Amino acid sequence: MTSEKVRLDRITKHFFDVVANDDVDLAVRSGEIHALLGENGAGKSTVCSILAGLYQPDSGDVRVDGELTHFASPSDALEAGIGMVYQHFRLVDELTVAENIILGHPDVPARITRRWLVDTCRDVAQRFSLALDPLAIVGDLAVGQQQRVEIARLLHRGVSVLILDEPTAVLTPQECDALFDNLRELAAAGHSIIIVTHKLSEVLAVADWVTVMRAGRVVSSGSAQGATAETLSRQMVGREVEAVEAHRPSAAGLDRDVLRVEGLTVPGLSRSVNSVEEVSFTVSGGEILGVCGVSGNGQRELAEALVGMRDATAGSVWLNGVDISQGSVADRADRGMSYVPEDRLSTGIAAGLPVETNLLLRLYRDPSLRLGPIVRYDRAADIVKGLIDTYDIRGIRPGLPTSALSGGNIQRTILAREISRRPLVLVAAGPTRGLDVAATMAVRQMLSDARDGGLAVLLISEDLDELLAISDRLVVMFKGRIVGGFDITDSSVERIGELMAGVGTGKGPA
Repeated sequence: MTSEKVRLDRITKHFFDVVANDDVDLAVRSGEIHALLGENGAGKSTVCSILAGLYQPDSGDVRVDGELTHFASPSDALEAGIGMVYQHFRLVDELTVAENIILGHPDVPARITRRWLVDTCRDVAQRFSLALDPLAIVGDLAVGQQQRVEIARLLHRGVSVLILDEPTAVLTPQECDALFDNLRELAAAGHSIIIVTHKLSEVLAVADWVTVMRAGRVVSSGSAQGATAETLSRQMVGREVEAVEAHRPSAAGLDRDVLRVEGLTVPGLSRSVNSVEEVSFTVSGGEILGVCGVSGNGQRELAEALVGMRDATAGSVWLNGVDISQGSVADRADRGMSYVPEDRLSTGIAAGLPVETNLLLRLYRDPSLRLGPIVRYDRAADIVKGLIDTYDIRGIRPGLPTSALSGGNIQRTILAREISRRPLVLVAAGPTRGLDVAATMAVRQMLSDARDGGLAVLLISEDLDELLAISDRLVVMFKGRIVGGFDITDSSVERIGELMAGVGTGKGPA
C-alpha cells in the first residue's frame, strides 16, 4: 500500500448557495480500504460522486495514477477504472446474474450465447472470489447477493477503484461479514476500496485508513489502526457524544400486554400477496420490543396497520384490553396510540408549518387549551416553550417552516409531540434513519426514557446495533411473518442474522 491511486486536491462544490465540499483533499492508495466517515450532509457522498464522474467540481483537481483528469460523466470515470456501487443498485431485476454483469460492457460478441454468458460470469466469479449463480434471476436474490452482482459488474468493466456508498445499510450481519471478506481480498489483490459510511463499527472492522468529514471539510485523515469509536465520533460531530445507558426492566415491574396483536394480516399493493401474514405479539408497559429485518419484509406495512393508516384483512389489535381493530387513526390516537413514522417529512410533520404548530397538532382538542371553540393560545405558548426546552429543539426562528430544520430537530419535534401527550403505546418506525451520531443518540435516549416512564414502545428498525442497544425483547420479520423472538439478554447475533435472511424459517432465503 505505497502507490497513490487517486488524489483530490482542493475540491470545492456548491449546490446553489450550499457549500457541499469546501477545499477537500483526499488521497487513496492502491491496495487500501479507505473509509470516508461523516454525518449525513458532511459532504462525503458528494466527494465520491465527483470521483465517480456524476458531478463536476467547481474548482480543484482530480488525479488518477498521478495524471490530471477531468470526468464529464460516469462513463469517463469507468474508462479511468473508477466505479461506484450506490445504495440503490442499478440492476435489471428481470435479467439473470450473467446478463446483468455483461450489460453495457463495450466488448461483447456479435452473437451472445447462453454458454458464453455462463462462462463469462463464472470467470468473473472465480477471479474475484465472488459466489455467483450465473442463471439466477436478479430479482429473486437476497439484497447481499444483488450487491455482489453489482460489484462483479464493475469489476468486469475493469475498475481498480471501487466506491461503495453505505454498503451495509440493508444487509444482515452475515452478509456484512461476507462483504468485508470480499473487500479484503480485492484490496489484497491491489484494488483501491472507498467505503462511504457513518457507521463507526464498519470503519473499525475493515478499514486501513479513515478520513473524517464535517460540514463539507476534511477534519482528520489517518490510519484506522488504533482509532477508537469515541475519537471518531468526536471528530464527526465536533464534541463528545454520550452513549445511551442500557436499562433492562424486571419482569415484575412490567404492565403486561398494553398492546396485543393477534393474527394480523395486511395485503400488499397487488393484494395477491400479503405484506404482513398472521403476525402476533405483545408489548408491555415499560419495555421496548424491537422489530428487526431487512428492509421490505413487511415492517412498514405492520406499523401503518397498527396505527390505522392501512387496512388489515384479518386479525386484531388490542390496546389496554380494548379491541381497536376497526378504529380510525384519530380513534386509535385518542385511545393512547402514538406514532413516529418512517418518513418524517411527508408523514410525521406538516412540513410548511412552524415547529410551534406541529407541536400542538395532537393537542388542539384538549379541553385545557380551549374556551368553547376558541384556542387558548397563551396556554398553548407555555406548553410549546416547555416542549422546546425539554426536548432541546434547536434552530427555530419565527415563521420558519419545520421542514427547514435539521433531521435531528425534526425528529425531536415529532417525539416531543407524540410522547408528551402521555400515550399508552409508541410505535416508532426507523426513528434514527438518516440522522447523525449525536441526533441518533439523543433519539435513543428519548425512547429509553419513555420506556423507563412506563410507556410501551414498539421500535421498528433496520439497524440491528440500535435494537440490541436499547430493546428489551426482539422479534425478527421475514417475508411478512415473525420468524423468531428473543429476550435481549439471550439473543444471538448470528441466529438473528440467519432469520433475517430466511435461514431455518421454512420459507427459504429472500
